[in-house]
Amino acid sequence: MKLTRALSLVFALVALPIAVAPFASADTAPKSDTSAPDTAAIKQKLSQMLDLDVISMQDSPIDGLYQAMTNRGVLYISRDGSKLFHGSLYDMDKGMKNLTESAMAGPRLEMMKPLEDHMLVYKAKDEKHVVTVFTDVSCGYCRKLHSQMADYNKLGITIRYLAFPRAGVPSANADEMEAIWCAKEPLKAMTEAKAGKKISSATCDAKIAEQYNLGATFGVNGTPAMVLEDGNMVPGYQPPADLLRTLESRR
Repeated sequence: MKLTRALSLVFALVALPIAVAPFASADTAPKSDTSAPDTAAIKQKLSQMLDLDVISMQDSPIDGLYQAMTNRGVLYISRDGSKLFHGSLYDMDKGMKNLTESAMAGPRLEMMKPLEDHMLVYKAKDEKHVVTVFTDVSCGYCRKLHSQMADYNKLGITIRYLAFPRAGVPSANADEMEAIWCAKEPLKAMTEAKAGKKISSATCDAKIAEQYNLGATFGVNGTPAMVLEDGNMVPGYQPPADLLRTLESRR
């Protein structure tokens, strides 16, 4: 979501109390709900109405809202489960820090661990940073990134690939990525595929669907998408030197 759109949603939430406050009185002002919220019922409602999985639910930075981590990103829900807000939440007192992105950082690192054995890893000899990239074989900027792999590695940046076939799963796109993951030399097969060469079909337990679904959970909507060491995600391509600066600035 673009910043301007996210801000408009935030402003809508902030502006409402200001608009109604002059007309409120002690008799008409809404009273806070002191009853214990039924989070299990809210989770069930979200699952049934939106067909998504709720991974966790906790209090949000805004009083009166829950923050739900789902398999389609972060949602904000009113305590009674009647209202839902989808978008990025920013802290104006902390340099417009994206609180929604921060909320997803830690869970991202934990959720990637089960798939670490299925990542294609281009390891830097003098490793200083590790970046996980959701990639697609056919996207132009994914190919550009891959063509500079030696430069990333020279700067001490290890690149780990997870598959994100943009056509979804199942698809011919997903089959092509499975062929790469299942090749005798997957790293070589990836280099050849991104150079436009056709890879022989192959199948194995590559967990391409799981990788794709994980990307969707993280909010990936295009490739490449980079997950940094702190769990924050950077959409799009960054040249080697720029990526190094981004990583160093977060230390």
